Amino acid sequence: MIRFEPRQNLSPALAIAAPVAAGVVALALAAIPLAFAGAPIVGAYRLMVEGAFGSLFAFSETLTRTTPLILTGLAAAVAFRARLWNIGAEGQLYAGALAAVAVGSGLIDGPPIVMIPLVLLAGALAGALLMLGPTLLKLKFGADEVVTTLLLNFVMLLFVQMMLEGPLQDPMSLGWPQSAPIIDSAMLPPLLGRMRVHSGLLIGLVAAVAVAIMMRRTVWGAEIRAVGENAPAARYAGIPVTATMVRVALISGGLAGLAGVGEVAGLKGYLTSDLSPGFGYAGIVVAMLAGLSPLGVVAAALFIASVFVGADSMSRGLGVSSYLADLIVALSLLCVLIGGFITRFHIRWAGRAARTVRP
Repeated sequence: MIRFEPRQNLSPALAIAAPVAAGVVALALAAIPLAFAGAPIVGAYRLMVEGAFGSLFAFSETLTRTTPLILTGLAAAVAFRARLWNIGAEGQLYAGALAAVAVGSGLIDGPPIVMIPLVLLAGALAGALLMLGPTLLKLKFGADEVVTTLLLNFVMLLFVQMMLEGPLQDPMSLGWPQSAPIIDSAMLPPLLGRMRVHSGLLIGLVAAVAVAIMMRRTVWGAEIRAVGENAPAARYAGIPVTATMVRVALISGGLAGLAGVGEVAGLKGYLTSDLSPGFGYAGIVVAMLAGLSPLGVVAAALFIASVFVGADSMSRGLGVSSYLADLIVALSLLCVLIGGFITRFHIRWAGRAARTVRP
């Protein structure tokens, strides 16, 4: 008979090794469909690495893709730490982008020192408010936030499409559903000349450090961890569970909203309905791969971004489907879940010759 016993102490080395091993195993498993496709395994992965890191341009593209993944990964990590299952980062990203365009496309005109903080604040507030609704429904009526946040993704996307074909449509777009462009003074400055990577990356890095400090060094962080571990016990200990959950919702939604601001005010300059290829959903994988660690989110986001960018390069070089990147991401999540279970529990075999498997 098999028995699972919780580990009393999880060593830092094991906590770090588990997600790293998950990524390696995912890449190894992805070699199987590559082999069936007739692609050389070593050559394929070499093209992936070169496509993601082989030149300054390639690395800048990887960092560009990393930027929204850091913010959506942080959004998921903060919420999941409090056991608030935010599956709506995709919709919150679009809400932030829509608010940034509404404010930054000429509604207010001013210097960059005014416009950039205003656009960032508008996007963060829009994402936060979109997450606040499902959280209040959960707290007041017990509604499942997984369902409500997921459904709001589709509602928000439909609302964005309506706005792009109505009040926010660019009159110069010849009927194409896209917003008016954001004015120059509201655009996030680039980090490298003639490259697409922008200062939204710095915002993501600062946000990761700020969240890490909040979670480990502040009363708010202690309350979030306590609520996530055991909400009834936290309430009994005097922790304001409702206020903590609302605070978590606002932080999580605001971070996802900032991801949308970065995509329109740092990259494209205008909003379209295909702004995100799924950054909100990929942020969940990033958060899980990082073990919900805010600083780990940065490394996990870089890994996922390199997979997507490198897979595009491999696809062009070998004629292999770029959907392999989605397969690797999915396998990474599966391996992380299995690895997380192994790191949290001892596997004991009960019988005449009882023994313990300690991976």
